[in-house]
Amino acid sequence: MADFDEIYEEEEEDEERALEEQLLKYAPDPVVVRGCGHVTVFGLSNKFEAEFPSSLTGKVAPEEFKSSINRVNSCLKKNLPINVRWLLCGCLCCCCTLGCSMWPVVCLSKRTRRSIEKLLEWENNRLYHKLCLHWRLSKRKCETNNMMEYVILIEFLPKTPIFRPD
Repeated sequence: MADFDEIYEEEEEDEERALEEQLLKYAPDPVVVRGCGHVTVFGLSNKFEAEFPSSLTGKVAPEEFKSSINRVNSCLKKNLPINVRWLLCGCLCCCCTLGCSMWPVVCLSKRTRRSIEKLLEWENNRLYHKLCLHWRLSKRKCETNNMMEYVILIEFLPKTPIFRPD
């Protein structure tokens, strides 16, 4: 009898997985918000574009989008100048310290990235998950060169079917 239950549970999981794949197949491509600042430290630009993407029309209000981007930009404005100062100090002292002077920059950059990820998660829980959107910080290859950059991806979450039985 226990073997029968296991098979039944596996079939149920397969059905759920197939349903999720089917829903994801019809989701539109994510919207990419690129950095547009003058300074980039470890792929993280000092500000993101606040221009409202046309593909989000009807999904989210332009004011909400702009306020979310402004929150991210204010976080970057607060943290990135410190990272740049430490980067300059690290580069100047790199030969004397055998590269150890670069560790503070790496740690500060990671902290900045995590604070932006936390901010985006807060925004998702506050508003965007209710609108079937998901914001996240993602590493992408630059269009113009071989370097990597961090962008904000706005993904469209599939709507859960209300007619599907529990």
